[in-house]
Amino acid sequence: MFLHYSPFWLRVFFPGFIWRVPTQEKTIYLTFDDGPIPEITEFVLETLEQYHAKATFFCIGDNVRKHPYVFSKVLESGHSVGNHTFNHMNGWKTDNDVYLENIKKCDEQLKIPTNLFRPPYGRIKNSQSRFVLKERKIIMWDVLSGDFSASLTPETCLRKTIRHAREGSIILFHDSIKSSKNMQYALPRFLDSMAEKGYGFEALPMI
Repeated sequence: MFLHYSPFWLRVFFPGFIWRVPTQEKTIYLTFDDGPIPEITEFVLETLEQYHAKATFFCIGDNVRKHPYVFSKVLESGHSVGNHTFNHMNGWKTDNDVYLENIKKCDEQLKIPTNLFRPPYGRIKNSQSRFVLKERKIIMWDVLSGDFSASLTPETCLRKTIRHAREGSIILFHDSIKSSKNMQYALPRFLDSMAEKGYGFEALPMI
């Protein structure tokens, strides 16, 4: 069970995290977690190109290690990237030293400067976030597509993502095997719907 949007009380409880971009411009910030993955990430890149859209990819370091060619295509396409730990670690279940070291290990694999970080599952201890926020921005989301959910139909994934999107929304999709069915249905239709409404799609700045 999950919410497709981040409620006000959650944003108040974690004010140091970035949940959306304050703007009145018709701009949306698409983000993709868990890649890079061959074919799936490439599908995302090809789809974004069709709409002249830029996005931010929160990469798992080990996937960058395994698929450097796909990662290079993300950068060459002009998108921004963020750190998503090396092993997709759940901060709630991980000792601080191990968690912070895993973030650094991901940095070493990315090999480019970025101050964007998203905790896997959105789960990070306060004691961990205090260290992370010294050097990075913790990027959460305004709208959760739910593409990862096996109980969610592609049509519902699309409908609810469109319903909750607004100016400055940070939208979370996944370029992962688990999410591919829902994402590949919803993403192009979401882009088409929001573009028709006059929205543009930008990447979050890495520095």
